[in-house]
This record gives sequence, C-alpha cells and structure tokens, in this order.
Amino acid sequence: MPKRSTLRLTKRIVDGLKPGGKDAIFWDRDLAGFGVRVHATGRKLYIVQSRGPAGLKRAMLGPAGEKTVEERRREAAAAIDRIKRGEDPKPPEPAPEPTVADLAELCLKNHVAARCKPATAKNYRMSIERHILPALGAKALKDVAPEDAAGLHHGLRDTPAAANQAIWVLSKMFSLAESWEMVPPGRNPCRHVRQYRDTPRERFLTPDEFRRIGDTLKTFEAEGSMQPSAIAAIRLLMLTGCRSDEILTLQWDDIDRAARVLRLRDSKTGPRMVPLTGPVLTVLDGIEREDGVPWVLRGAKPQSRLACLSWHWRRVRKATGLHDVRLHDCRHSYASRALALGEGLPVIGRLLGHARVGTTAKYAHLVRDAEKAAAARTGGSIAAWIMPGDAEAA
Repeated sequence: MPKRSTLRLTKRIVDGLKPGGKDAIFWDRDLAGFGVRVHATGRKLYIVQSRGPAGLKRAMLGPAGEKTVEERRREAAAAIDRIKRGEDPKPPEPAPEPTVADLAELCLKNHVAARCKPATAKNYRMSIERHILPALGAKALKDVAPEDAAGLHHGLRDTPAAANQAIWVLSKMFSLAESWEMVPPGRNPCRHVRQYRDTPRERFLTPDEFRRIGDTLKTFEAEGSMQPSAIAAIRLLMLTGCRSDEILTLQWDDIDRAARVLRLRDSKTGPRMVPLTGPVLTVLDGIEREDGVPWVLRGAKPQSRLACLSWHWRRVRKATGLHDVRLHDCRHSYASRALALGEGLPVIGRLLGHARVGTTAKYAHLVRDAEKAAAARTGGSIAAWIMPGDAEAA
C-alpha cells in the first residue's frame, strides 16, 4: 500500500501538479489507494491500488479532466471494494440493450425455423422484414411503448390484413421475449391494440364455373399448351379440397391404393389422410411416373417438383373469364359443394384437415342455406299432398 498522504486531491490540487523528470504518483489523503499519476509528458491519469486475495492490484481509472475528482473518488472506492473481494477492479461492461431487431433475429431462428410450417414462416418473415423492422427495428425493447405498436398498426391502415398480421407477429415476439427473460412480464405493447375488422373474402364456384375450368384444362391438355403436371395439380385441388402445398409436395409413396387414401405427411395441421376417390385415381393414373423422382407433380427441371401454380392459374382465369377466383377458392368451393350435398361441418372439417372446429365454422351460413333449401323441398312435397292448390300457388 502507498504511504499515508497528507494531500487531499481536488481539482485545484490536480491542476497544479507539475510534471518532473519522471512519472510521479500523488495519493489521496482521504481514500487510501486513490491517486493520480503525473507523467513526465504532463499527462495525468487517475489510478487505484489495493490488496486483495490475489495480492496487490493497480488499475487505471481514466485521464484527468474527463470527470470530476469526486466522481473519480467514488469510482476508486468501488474498485477498491471489488479488489478486496477478489474481483476485477473495473466492473464488466453492461450488455447492450436488446433491440427489436435482435428479438426478431432470435424469433426467426429459435421459434419460426424450429416450429413453424413454411407458409407460416413466410408470413412471419414478411411482416418482420417489410413492416416491423423498418418501423421499430433500432428501438430498444425496453423503450417500445403501446403508442409505438399503435403507430405501426395505424401506419398500415390502408392494408388492414397486413396491419393485423404485423401486430400479431409483434405481439408473439414480445411473448417470446418474456419467456426468454429479455423483458419483464406484462411488457407486451400490443396488448391493447384493437385490430381492424376482418372481412373474410368468400368466393364459391358455381357448377357452370366448375365446368368452364374443366373445359379449359381439357383444351390446354389437347393443345399441349400447359405443363401436364400443372393441369393435374389444379384438378387434384378441385377434387380433394387440399391446400396447394399439400398437393405440390405429394410423393408417390404417399399414395396408398390398398387403403385408398393419400397419406399427407406434413400438412399445415400435421400428418393426415385424404380419401383416394375414383376421380382422384383417374388423375393420378394419367401422370407419367419417372424413375428416381419421388414427386407426383414434376417440375420443368430434372429431378424437381412443381413448385408454384400462380402463373398457370392466371392463364386459367384469363381463359375462363373468372378473374376474381383465387386458387384457394377451389378449397372453399369443395367445402361448399359438400355442404350442398348434405355433409355436416364435422365431416367437412375432417375432409379439409382443419385442426379446430372454429375454422370450419366459417361455412356455417352455408349450412343454413342448405337447411332452408331442404326445408323448402320437404315442406313443398308435403304441401302438395295436403294443400295442392296453395302449394302450386307458392
């Protein structure tokens, strides 16, 4: 330890210290181990020195002039305490505050990549990259307030679906941040954001529209003007009510002719089986199988599968004049036709591979229409027996 000093370090004292022919240390009278080193060049540095379990340690606090003497004295007292406990004189640098961008990276890596299906993962990335990061990416998590989430949502008001999706993703990110202890509980800024009213888009094909699409596919097939696998894919979508990815990723090993089912190994809601009907078998039998290629619907390149139907479907829409029909509407139309034939919502939910009853419930209004039609047919037939004249008038 340095000798007991009679010099109390103050700004005036430190400023008055003059360099000599060599470095010199001037220790503080009030705090043993706190001093200032004056170099021969005139540079002055505050230092601290004390003895701990590992012996004598000395450390530099910083140059004179950057902070007041009292601030350096407090730093020195804390450093001496750490040395005596056997710790490093300087505290470790605090970890930088995590930002929304940091959380987004962890979310995509640890949650989306590990737990989400490709389509869901795509929606996460789209919301994060297009909307969340440009608006909030540089902001520290602790600084993201409810008004920031509300501002993000309001800024996307012209695209309500994208606005709702962005808030849903941001809310999920903060829920994960809580579970990862990146933010304290109850810090989700999206909690009170009121989402825009979602108006589901419903479009069901009529029997005439089904026929128009069928005739167009036959024409393309006869002309050889459309890729055969694309024609087969569209037919399978209309005949099964499957999702596009479920059909596009179908493999020959998934076809169980003995049990008459398609065994979908990785659908949106997990593995499921789709009945293998006669018309579906007819389509599959018309597809030429290539050795070494597992995919039912081959792509244009060797050993590849058909990856997308968007371009082919646009051609079908243009040829049929059904410009407002999306490919996914084939799935809705399958459900609509099943209801018209008298199938109940539970059966339709199983046919479509819905994991929740609530998902199928959006077709409930079609059930009511079918019930009304059935009531009219039944009541009409009875009325013909009991009130012939009135029944004819009705």
